[in-house]
Amino acid sequence: MAINLTEDIRSVTDLKRHTRDILTHVHLTRRPVVLTVNGKADAVLIDAKSYEKHLEASNLSRLLVPAEQDVLSKRIRPMRSFLKHFRNAHQIPR
Repeated sequence: MAINLTEDIRSVTDLKRHTRDILTHVHLTRRPVVLTVNGKADAVLIDAKSYEKHLEASNLSRLLVPAEQDVLSKRIRPMRSFLKHFRNAHQIPR
């Protein structure tokens, strides 16, 4: 999702004047629009579906951090050992 410098960078003033056009552009292209204030990037506008995907990816990566730390710290054990303990702890028949 590469940003098109001539189409995807807009001022907040432009957003105020052409809100519907900019939102249509975001939905059609699936590219974010960078909003500027006084010529400097201030915010990024993305469509809701893209936001949900980014949020899911962020949440998943946050869940994986402790597991990665366990692997790096060698706090691991063989899968067979884990499954045996899990079955016994939850009284799951073989």
